[in-house]
Amino acid sequence: MKYEKSCGAVVFTRINNEIKYLVIKSLAGIYGFPKGHVEQGETEEQTALREVFEETGISVSLLSGFRTTDKYCISQKEDIEKEVVYFLGEYHNQEIRHQKEELSDAVLVDYKTAMTLFQFDSNRKILTEANKFLSDK
Repeated sequence: MKYEKSCGAVVFTRINNEIKYLVIKSLAGIYGFPKGHVEQGETEEQTALREVFEETGISVSLLSGFRTTDKYCISQKEDIEKEVVYFLGEYHNQEIRHQKEELSDAVLVDYKTAMTLFQFDSNRKILTEANKFLSDK
């Protein structure tokens, strides 16, 4: 079995004291979080920061103490297990500019709306973990 690793972030900002999450939509119509492959010599955090910026145009600050993973087999490729490491990234007063070559949209939504957009339970689980982490702070 081959192994692939990506890193990304659950990105959020606060508008009128309400947490809004940045959710991306792939060209295939799948909602999720910005993420991408680790490049040689990069740390997990560096990959997450780079991928968030490349896909959304947003520079985030990663919150310490939050790291979660998602593991799954890639259905289109035989014998490949993928691990995605997610951090929690906050930003302030920046314009979202999604990468049109890879994404059809990037939307800023509240927790409840984000939960209805996701097609995969794993994304709901990750967002729930992030939301709880922020609520406990």
